[in-house]
Amino acid sequence: MTDNTEGVVLQLSSGFQPYREYLMRGAAARGPLWLIDDEPAGWQQPYIAGSSVVLPLEGAGLALDIDRLLAVADSIARIHGVRGVFTYDEPSVVAAALIADRLKLPGLTAEGAQGCRDKARTRQALTDAGLPQPEFAVATTADEAATAAATIGYPVVVKPRGMAASIGVAVVDDASGIVEAFERADSSSRSGPAEYQGGALIEELVDGPEISVDGAVVAGEYQPFFVAHKQLGAPPYFEEIGHIVDGADPLLTDPELRKLLQSAHEAIGTPYGITHTEIRFSSKGPVVIEVNGRLGGDLIPYLGKLATGIDPGAILVDVARGNRPYLEADHRTCVGIRFCYPPEDARVVKISVPEPGAVPGLVEAHPMVAEGATVRLPPRAHIGRHAYVICTANDPATCADRLTAAAELVELKYDALNESDYSGRPW
Repeated sequence: MTDNTEGVVLQLSSGFQPYREYLMRGAAARGPLWLIDDEPAGWQQPYIAGSSVVLPLEGAGLALDIDRLLAVADSIARIHGVRGVFTYDEPSVVAAALIADRLKLPGLTAEGAQGCRDKARTRQALTDAGLPQPEFAVATTADEAATAAATIGYPVVVKPRGMAASIGVAVVDDASGIVEAFERADSSSRSGPAEYQGGALIEELVDGPEISVDGAVVAGEYQPFFVAHKQLGAPPYFEEIGHIVDGADPLLTDPELRKLLQSAHEAIGTPYGITHTEIRFSSKGPVVIEVNGRLGGDLIPYLGKLATGIDPGAILVDVARGNRPYLEADHRTCVGIRFCYPPEDARVVKISVPEPGAVPGLVEAHPMVAEGATVRLPPRAHIGRHAYVICTANDPATCADRLTAAAELVELKYDALNESDYSGRPW
């Protein structure tokens, strides 16, 4: 690549092509991208001006070689110029913030990124700001977890400090289950970044339905652009089995929710960036559960794009450059996703999915694992999905009904694993 007078926007990590290519396509339409990833570019080539490889630190889980990463970013800045940096990859959130700080670019800031990644730090910042929060404690041993739970009062939620996608999270109803839940969260944490390994967060259970909000912060001003209503699996786990995004959701303009979101981002210290905030509507009002320093997973931004026409990839680049993103929808409809799980721990033999239109509103259906893959359910593993369906409708209730009908058409042939002594991670 020759020098570009406009400069490039750095992208950290690209993810799995079937679930992330739409983001790279939208981002690339805004200007030249330079990808920094842990392996050479392949499918990403049509969307990038160039790429660099930075390997994770050997033996440190998902930790990046930060010194090497900053040196690579410095080199790209000298040769090509860098106008922004972004990531939609959870383990790369802090690294992206460090690069932004180093190159004096808009970003979450290192402190703000740490405030998002570390759930205990998030909880403390929001509590200090006077925002409604559950009572909580950090436990490093099972005994500390039991003491904290008894002090807070059952039921409690036990979660790792630095994981995402509800991995290792469970509700515990009484003292008989606290040790097992702590050990599960502690074990789950050890498959994540080194700085968040070990221990667990013990929290008061917040009742009520849950949503997630993808939003942009520019010069300290928070703007939501997608609201997703979560469907959770059977307790005691918080497995997210589906989401519905309504392009005309009244929560997008709800003044109480907007004020809470703005205050939460100010408390954590995120002057620029893209965030995915989880909110529970408790009997006492809305409560912030988490603020994540990246777009939502589970194809939520893709649902938002289908529901509104707003391109989340373009938003990533706009905010990375410090520009207020264009958030005007060109249409508004409901779009939902439903994930399919086997009835028991399984080795997949064959997956058959319905064609679009097989039920009204069905637009996509895809397997998520290959034949021969093993799929395990909580508590042995999390995100044990074998397929998903996406449906559209004019309203959320109809969308939910269509998702149920479409999911029933997914056929799974499998062999039961029957692993009574399975001891893999995270459990």
